[in-house]
Amino acid sequence: MSTTATLLRAAEDNDHQALTGSLFVVVVLITVAITFWASRNTKTAADYYAGGRSFSGAQNGFAVAGDYMSAASFLGISGAIALAGYDGFLYSIGFLVAWLVALLLVAELLRNSGRFTMADQLAFRMRQRPVRTAAATSTVVVSIFYLLAQMVGAGALVALLLGVENEGLTKNLTIVGVGALMIFYVTVGGMKGTTWVQIVKAVLLMAGTILITVLVLAKFDFNISDMLGTAADNSGKGSAFLEPGLKYGVTTTSKIDFISLGLALVLGTAGLPHILIRFYTVPTARQARKSVLWAIGLIGSFYLMTLVLGFGAAALVKGDEKEQIAASGGNLASPLLAEAVGGGSGSTGGAVLLAIISAVAFATILAVVAGLTLTSASSVAHDLYAQVWKRGEVTEKQEVATAKIAAFVIGGIAILLAIPAQKLNIAFLVALAFAVAASANLPALLYNLFWKRFNTSGAVWSIYGGLISSVGLVIFSPVVSGKGEDPAGKNLSLLPTSIDISWFPLENPGVVSIPIGFLCGFIGTMLAKDREAEEHYTELDVRAMTGAGAIQ
Repeated sequence: MSTTATLLRAAEDNDHQALTGSLFVVVVLITVAITFWASRNTKTAADYYAGGRSFSGAQNGFAVAGDYMSAASFLGISGAIALAGYDGFLYSIGFLVAWLVALLLVAELLRNSGRFTMADQLAFRMRQRPVRTAAATSTVVVSIFYLLAQMVGAGALVALLLGVENEGLTKNLTIVGVGALMIFYVTVGGMKGTTWVQIVKAVLLMAGTILITVLVLAKFDFNISDMLGTAADNSGKGSAFLEPGLKYGVTTTSKIDFISLGLALVLGTAGLPHILIRFYTVPTARQARKSVLWAIGLIGSFYLMTLVLGFGAAALVKGDEKEQIAASGGNLASPLLAEAVGGGSGSTGGAVLLAIISAVAFATILAVVAGLTLTSASSVAHDLYAQVWKRGEVTEKQEVATAKIAAFVIGGIAILLAIPAQKLNIAFLVALAFAVAASANLPALLYNLFWKRFNTSGAVWSIYGGLISSVGLVIFSPVVSGKGEDPAGKNLSLLPTSIDISWFPLENPGVVSIPIGFLCGFIGTMLAKDREAEEHYTELDVRAMTGAGAIQ
């Protein structure tokens, strides 16, 4: 009898894996077809970098949402809520509020005063070579941090579906496969292909999230209070699960870490290179504003639903699956919740929903890594190669070819770094990328737009000061070493437990590195005088505010 049951269970598992594998293949084939279709219309540098500026505000809004609602949002935030309750939901609040900063301070002004990359806006009134070098360096570093999160999410997903428990060959091969796909999207489809992949992904993600949200609420007769109460009881932490302080209120250090996280999330969006270049894909500043409004609507709705996903996972996922969520750093909360509301482990309904949600999450990862890789490759080719090395003496064909080569290199680096980072929560990894973006990019962008005296020296000091301080503090933080082991004996830091270089107590450096970025920009500006930068400020100001002379 037990042998028969075991054989039946094995057959069911094989069927479920076949279903999941088929859905994964369908998702990949759809994105590959979109990429090939878009490649036929990618002929110039403007097509490759900015999609020919041919997307409407609504289309770009869906693409921005697709770019922003990454694996960190779908997997990481729901996992953070499932593990830390109220404190986990702070990620959702921070990510959403950040869009107000992007809308009010950056979107329209950047669209009017730039061309393809963040460095175009800075170099408008600065000396080209030092500013573009600094901006390109920052762009690559921020993008790689963000790429790590997506790769880790891909590894966790496929490991769950294939029944792989530890970081091993299967997870590593998954990361390599995602890296290969993202390189393909960027080299073949450029911005047009990437944008359409992001639009399709946004639609799939919203549909999948709405489906699971409705099914979770139906389990509690659409009574959110019952869901929260059950989540608190099942969490083992009682009412503390629904109150502030479970993760960030225990010690003074954790409270400061919370402030640091909030600053990074709220200010980081307006400095994320892969979000900034999306504003160049629309024909006018009005469409740039419209795209942000569409994005806010989509992203806001999605983050409200992460509340149900996270607390729903805490309430409904039990037993071995609950331990899987904890072991994955929370990254498997949404897929395992889908399985639970579909009928539970071993059921056909559970397998179908798990396969659908995992395929949607995989599409999410593919779309975001393509956008990140394209951003980095564009900055390397357009800023470093064309403007710094070749001093503008380069053809569009050479520039685009260099971008494609850069995509291979950046993809390879991301793959190598993602393999040891698999144990970290991906929402947390993205928060680090936000901290670097807010420290290195945002000060220079805001100073350049609103301070007439700001000059080349200030821009270089600001970018490198924010970049070095943020990355440096992460290296010497508990994220990398010194955090010890959990009760199960799992190392909570990246380096072995025998190594401890964590003299900086905070896990997110934003509260220190963001002020350093602004301070360095101020000091660098005051130490040098650049009459040419001041003379060009009025022209930049008029262009940024009115769109007069902007690239159409």
